[in-house]
Amino acid sequence: MRHGSLQFYPRVRAKKVLPRVKWDSLTKEKVGLLGFIGYKVGMKSAYVKDSTPNSLTKGQKIYIPVTIIECPTLKIMSVRFYKNKKLMGEVLNSNLDKELKRVVKIPKEKKESKKIDDFKEKADNVRVIVYSQVKKTNIKKRPNISEIGLSGNFEDKLNFIKENLNKEISIKEVLNLENDKVIDIRGITKGKGNQGPTKRFGLSLRAHKSEKGIRGPGSGGPWHPARVEFTQPMAGQMGYFSRVVYNNRIILIKSNSDKDINPKQGFKKFGEIKTDYIIVRGSVQGPSKRQLLITSALRPTKTQVKKNYEFIELKWNCKY
Repeated sequence: MRHGSLQFYPRVRAKKVLPRVKWDSLTKEKVGLLGFIGYKVGMKSAYVKDSTPNSLTKGQKIYIPVTIIECPTLKIMSVRFYKNKKLMGEVLNSNLDKELKRVVKIPKEKKESKKIDDFKEKADNVRVIVYSQVKKTNIKKRPNISEIGLSGNFEDKLNFIKENLNKEISIKEVLNLENDKVIDIRGITKGKGNQGPTKRFGLSLRAHKSEKGIRGPGSGGPWHPARVEFTQPMAGQMGYFSRVVYNNRIILIKSNSDKDINPKQGFKKFGEIKTDYIIVRGSVQGPSKRQLLITSALRPTKTQVKKNYEFIELKWNCKY
């Protein structure tokens, strides 16, 4: 029997490193960004105190698997205005970094360039194009760019944009442990290249005397309909798919200057954390240094929201 959900078809390589999001379906009480760009550091074991009500380990100090994500600050690159879910126009930020212009192709400003107030009465929604200050980390220099939605009504969104147009936005301004207990993480999984049907779909090996090989399906389908259905397990691309991990419980949101968690030799395949970071419970898709899009929870569950862990320290000599 084959394994793997038919929801994820076709199984092809993702076109973008940062996937798109339906921002209109996300909500948040606080006015601000609905998402943030982060970079996966790796997994460790965290020594925490469990304060979850009705938990079997309530009041005890336990080890849990966690993932560390570095989150350098963001800056607004441009503002997009929408009317009836259709793009009306875009206003480019005039005070962009000189380094950004060298790396990213930015359209030349016209003589009669439009301003934010020109779309105030025409549009009904607004989003921002942000770029990460990844040059502050050890990862790379080229920033990642993504469109991120805003929470609040139209006036609140415009006020937020005007206040933060030329400022650096940190993860602490977007996420708060009191209000944002769980988050969704969107990203690209580890790429494994072209693989056979046994590894790709988890087929059980056939008998050692079987015809036409052991690591393959026994039949390609019936005589009628006389075709190979898409549900048949076949060789092809495995990994580098766009996936979402819902309801990740946040353990800690800190800056490296406040709480240095770097080991002496640095994190494996990543190096040292130099900016803000968050620690979430469990695993996250992708290898080290993978770009991730952290968003507000689409449908938070009660079981994840009520979990409460008091972070103590990381455990270094643990295999996960």
